[in-house]
Amino acid sequence: MSKTFLKALKGEPQTTPPIWLMRQAGRYLPEYLKVRATSKNFLHFCYSPGLAVEATLQPLRRYDFDAAILFSDILVVPDALGQKVEFVSGKGPQLEPIKNMAELESTLSTENFMSHLDPVFQTVNRLSSEIPDSTALIGFSGAPWTVATYMVEGKGSKTYEEIRSIAYQDPEFFQTLIDMLVDNTSKYLIEQVNRGAEALQVFDSWAGVLSENQFIKWAIEPMAKIVENVKSVHPDTPIIGFPRGAGQLYERYVKETGIDAVGLDHTVPLEWARDHLQQHVCVQGNLDNLLVVAGGEALDQEARRIIDILGEGPFVFNMGHGIVPQTPPEHVARLVDVVRGKA
Repeated sequence: MSKTFLKALKGEPQTTPPIWLMRQAGRYLPEYLKVRATSKNFLHFCYSPGLAVEATLQPLRRYDFDAAILFSDILVVPDALGQKVEFVSGKGPQLEPIKNMAELESTLSTENFMSHLDPVFQTVNRLSSEIPDSTALIGFSGAPWTVATYMVEGKGSKTYEEIRSIAYQDPEFFQTLIDMLVDNTSKYLIEQVNRGAEALQVFDSWAGVLSENQFIKWAIEPMAKIVENVKSVHPDTPIIGFPRGAGQLYERYVKETGIDAVGLDHTVPLEWARDHLQQHVCVQGNLDNLLVVAGGEALDQEARRIIDILGEGPFVFNMGHGIVPQTPPEHVARLVDVVRGKA
């Protein structure tokens, strides 16, 4: 295994840390915007292998990242289960909400789940042969809790009060929904590896809003089941968990889920991550994405500080969340040079 990214995920420190960035393909790149304009809507884009392959490859041409991540979206899973999903300009994702057992049973079906996602699998298949030999291919999904927030609330939220209340008040319904997501997300990830993905990342972007007990029940336990399911078929495929905002619960998440690597958001103290997490798994992160917007000396200094503290152990350089649309592409190029010791 010669790919530095995969070596790091397997626990091997690298002299120069491998680097990729969440949302490295997307709206900050002018070439992406041109391709996006050719698609009638965002879901159509995700289900068009030719467009999704091109979007995945674009940042590799500019920056030669050590890993490519499949271009898709976490909400293809509820879409494939039969929930109505739309991406509305200026509003983001809009779903017909599912708030109780009756709505779940009348709306969701696993019958056509895998066939609905076949265009995504075609994209993975093509990428596995089209990315550079030194570049690893990451498949991904959303974590059950984070996907459920959209399915229940019908859109993004700032407080997640409704779904957290439903999880307390109607645990039978919510457990049924989570179990359905665990089962089908596992199948989705396994098939991505079947088609050529070499590592997997599971995004639990809204894990940080959960109380300790809810975090254990709705973030740790579902992720542990997904890892178990995937590893039963693909025991050597590394899995990265990203429970953004988990704070001190990162440590319990690392120890109890069985993941190989953990993505850190930008609030995680570096020395704490080194001392409490890196001895167990590879760590990935955690530059503040707004520093890449700002650029300049502040960006250089923080990137070097992260490497100084985490670079002695198994480590992948990334950000604490995805690239934002206002990011200047030249700042990303500068970051890559700094991480690779060329600047």
